[in-house]
Amino acid sequence: MVTIFRRKDLAMSTEYRINSERLGQFVQAIWRHAGSSAREAELVAEHLVQANLAGHDSHGVGMIPSYMASLGQGQLQLNAHARPVKDAGAVLTLDGGKGFGQVVASEAMEQGIERARQLGLAAVALHNAHHVGRIGHWAEQCAAAGFISIHFVNVVGDPMVAPFGGSDRRFGTNPFCVIFPRPGKTPLLLDFATSGIAFGKTRVAYNKGLTVAPGYLIDNQGRPTSEPKVMHEAPFGSLLAFGAHKGYALATMCEILGGALSGGRTTHDETLKAAGNDAITNCMTTLILNPDAFAAPQMQAEAQAFIDWVKASPESSDVPIQVPGEWEQANRAARLADGIPIDGNTWQQICAAAHQAGMPSDELEHYRGMASEEPH
Repeated sequence: MVTIFRRKDLAMSTEYRINSERLGQFVQAIWRHAGSSAREAELVAEHLVQANLAGHDSHGVGMIPSYMASLGQGQLQLNAHARPVKDAGAVLTLDGGKGFGQVVASEAMEQGIERARQLGLAAVALHNAHHVGRIGHWAEQCAAAGFISIHFVNVVGDPMVAPFGGSDRRFGTNPFCVIFPRPGKTPLLLDFATSGIAFGKTRVAYNKGLTVAPGYLIDNQGRPTSEPKVMHEAPFGSLLAFGAHKGYALATMCEILGGALSGGRTTHDETLKAAGNDAITNCMTTLILNPDAFAAPQMQAEAQAFIDWVKASPESSDVPIQVPGEWEQANRAARLADGIPIDGNTWQQICAAAHQAGMPSDELEHYRGMASEEPH
């Protein structure tokens, strides 16, 4: 979990706590006014709000202004669906058609789950998708069906991260994700950007007037900085990969396996985004495994024995020992009870996007009032 500090040159913006169900209704209304079908608006809203509930505000409703800008530029295509490019049985390649990632990735996982149910395993390659959002959401879709999944993702032509030993941005935040289902329990979920922090976390800090912890950013001269503005104001700096050479190496494999293997593109001179293009284009290669196809009758017992063993370690600080996925689960419980925190700057940006989508003023004022209500 990233540590964020208050910036000395900016006052802390107002923070609201908004009920997740009502927030989801607002997001659905925004995209219906923009032209999405009811089902598309529902899928987008569910994904974004679930990202906030999980504690990943970088991939939550704060993405709406970026999506609206991408729509206005003709990049995001509403009501598009994943189109088969090649069907090789256990391997399926799909073209997202620049449609909402929240739609085409869901469709890709549905098809991959069905293949894995029949064949024991499946590989699904999705390219040319608009931002697929929080990758853990797609892993959770697989886990809900009882399946393990492994995801390699790249961000095409939108460099933000410097290579190990480099001083300027050369590739995206390239997420990596793995999930292990546990019947009746929260799945084990590993889901992270291969950069030290996600780009969206710099946006959250920037909007709140905060700095980030040292070791995550460099400025345009390659010098260490804690100011998130280097990612949002020219001259632009870069994110750094987590774990020095190890994170950089994993990011490289996500770029190749997520981008090239999926039938999509990787980041280089020919794929750099045109100036002013706000679209986030993802490629994702997913491996889905059906545990029932393996000779592992003690799988769950062995997994639990390991977890029990790890948690029996004497704690060295006041930070509890957690396994992957527990942090998100704790956030869900707290935010369902207390509301989703949204800073004032982000809230105003979302409301401006709603106006841009064509939401009538009286309806917008109705939803805007959620920011002054109790979250329950």
